[in-house]
Amino acid sequence: MYRVRLQDSYFTAVADAKIPDHPIGDALRRAADEGPEVIALKEATSAGEIRRVWTYDSLCSCSLRLARALLSRHVPGDRIGIWAPNIPEWVLLEYAAALAGITIVTVNPSFRAWELKYVLEQSRATALYLVPEVRGNLLAQIAATVCAELPAIRHVIDMTNADLLFAGEHGDTPLPKVAAEAPVQVQYTSGTTGFPKGAVLTHRGLYGNASLLAQRVAIRPGATWLNFMPMFHTGGCSLMTLGPLSTRDTVIITPLFDGAVMNAIIERERVEVVLAVPTMIVGMLEAQIARPRDLSSLKVLLSGGAVVAPELIRQAQGAFRECSIHVMYGQTEASPVITTVWPDASVEDIAETAGQPLSNVEVSIRDTVTNEVLPLAQSGEICARSFMNMLGYHDNAEASRHTLDEEGWLHTGDLGTLDNRGVLRVTGRIKDMIIRGGENLFPAEIENALLEHPSLAEVAVVGLPDPKFGEIVACFMRTRDGSRPGRDELTTFCRQRLSSQKTPAVWVIVEEWPLTPSGKVQKFLLREQYLQGKHSQGQVVR
Repeated sequence: MYRVRLQDSYFTAVADAKIPDHPIGDALRRAADEGPEVIALKEATSAGEIRRVWTYDSLCSCSLRLARALLSRHVPGDRIGIWAPNIPEWVLLEYAAALAGITIVTVNPSFRAWELKYVLEQSRATALYLVPEVRGNLLAQIAATVCAELPAIRHVIDMTNADLLFAGEHGDTPLPKVAAEAPVQVQYTSGTTGFPKGAVLTHRGLYGNASLLAQRVAIRPGATWLNFMPMFHTGGCSLMTLGPLSTRDTVIITPLFDGAVMNAIIERERVEVVLAVPTMIVGMLEAQIARPRDLSSLKVLLSGGAVVAPELIRQAQGAFRECSIHVMYGQTEASPVITTVWPDASVEDIAETAGQPLSNVEVSIRDTVTNEVLPLAQSGEICARSFMNMLGYHDNAEASRHTLDEEGWLHTGDLGTLDNRGVLRVTGRIKDMIIRGGENLFPAEIENALLEHPSLAEVAVVGLPDPKFGEIVACFMRTRDGSRPGRDELTTFCRQRLSSQKTPAVWVIVEEWPLTPSGKVQKFLLREQYLQGKHSQGQVVR
């Protein structure tokens, strides 16, 4: 733990680790040169069986081949969408695009047509790489319809078809020189105005964050990592992909999360490192009770992305006895980790705080009105500054200025405090965000979709606490002319427009809104009223 004694809520960066000065493609080349026969990547099937295996030498060779194939279709600087679950081809495309100077646009495989169209159009993507279907979501069919309306999309390629994926490859195709500061990914976060924003992330930011986190949690060389975090999120494509690269370790990638299957893989493959949001930890604990496994190999459990309840941490400590638990705080715009606890953190710090800033990261707590640094232990907006912050939001200068100030501070929109040790506690949110199962959802996007329903006059979407997901989505609504649409009708209507995680689990009809003097709906009061049982059963749509 850094031995500091702060005088106010400003943690000056500790530069005790070297900042990577090379792009992701060069990092892969170096790993292949230093340990060509080291196992880099294993593919686990949905049943947990190991199928394909790559050494660092073969992973680098395949990525270089694919990079040259990409350059037969694209030019450096192009943006290409990836719409798929966790499969090895996702990793190959990530590395190949980095080598080719191409920026990938990550797309959630649960997206529906409207969401896909928005991301591809707003990012100005020129291609989409996908799989035909994921969990009943017919990606190929949706893409055919959407991309027919987007003339900028020149290629739609099934990334599981090797002939199509590697088509156009020529061994003599020169690769461009790529700067560490160059964009490498655009990741979309739900927007407070109802429109997602594309955070533009750099080679240095993503690789540096994953590398610094691996150093902080003391992952030993030669470890095996298990990656079931979605690759469309920084947890999957950065922390759990580039982290093992930085330590020259092995990562097992699995397409779907199932607690029982993950525990079986940990036991058989002697996995040492796992990143899991709270809902996943719950799934693993439940599976361990139903079918105990030898999980003694697990040494590092990383968690974050949602509130990690102290009781859940204690349960995990009981089940994973040889494992240190690291609660992290961050967001996509920071690539993503800002703070995390140390390996020797006390039980209280693990359960109640988000630890200290990573190496080379400044953190301050600022007044939400004056932007002044606040005294210790006083709640204000959490701000972070480092080389890992995003470049900005793609084609959204106004949102970029609002989030990244002139001094380079990232304004997270979250509330927190710092104590005199520089330890962060997250206390709430300024922005009206719901965190369900580790994924950020913004009510405005859901509200805009729901207001297209002919029976709904006004809606207010809020988060309600949930023991499994952290929060669930609830919709409070006023209907037109006393109509009363059914739950199935509302759910189907929402699912036709938005992905499943954004669909409300609770629907409540209200007659009057709790309003501020200026006429705005006080969502926190709706939430409190519901939790206090003030909405009768007759108001809850069944």
